[in-house]
Amino acid sequence: MRKGIFIVIEGIDGAGGETQSKILKERFEKLGKKVLLLRYPDRSKDIGKFIYEHLEKQEIFTPEALTLLFLADFLKDKEKILSALEEGKIVVADRYFTSTLVYQTAQGIEVEKLLKLAELFELPKPDIAILLKISSETSVKRKKIEKNELDRFEKNPEFLDKVEKLYEKFAKENIFCHWKIVNGEKSIEDVAKEIWKIIRKFLEKQS
Repeated sequence: MRKGIFIVIEGIDGAGGETQSKILKERFEKLGKKVLLLRYPDRSKDIGKFIYEHLEKQEIFTPEALTLLFLADFLKDKEKILSALEEGKIVVADRYFTSTLVYQTAQGIEVEKLLKLAELFELPKPDIAILLKISSETSVKRKKIEKNELDRFEKNPEFLDKVEKLYEKFAKENIFCHWKIVNGEKSIEDVAKEIWKIIRKFLEKQS
């Protein structure tokens, strides 16, 4: 039985997941909670580096190979996540398998196959995934401000548009876990308030 809570912040590139994950971590810590903050792909490890090489075009993997790399990236933290939850910690992840479901489905892999992989390896499920919904146009605009050169996904507006629609579809259908949708077009402060409102309601139901 879990004592902690597993929260994932999701969205297309530029949605603000990294920022909102850090804000959420700080909010919980102010309440005296211990927090494990994760970010995927994990660039600090070799698996994450391989994924970034693909995104930055230094290496090209098939959608199937990329799926397995992403899965390995999550599975390397499986025991860490389960232990943290058992200890009553809050686990906050800036993206997770929920991203892989969307992005790899957009590349042609059947979502049922992806879900079977998660089941086969008993991948920990989030208690809630919060989608920061922004348009593909906003995504490109924000990423251009943030970095000089966009990666293979960020510079493909048609692909981003497909991903945006899949995110909303999967969130509404609660694919893999329970989802909530937040308007990511709003200010950082307003988005953070909306996320915290959702988390508070979730916590109240659990108590």
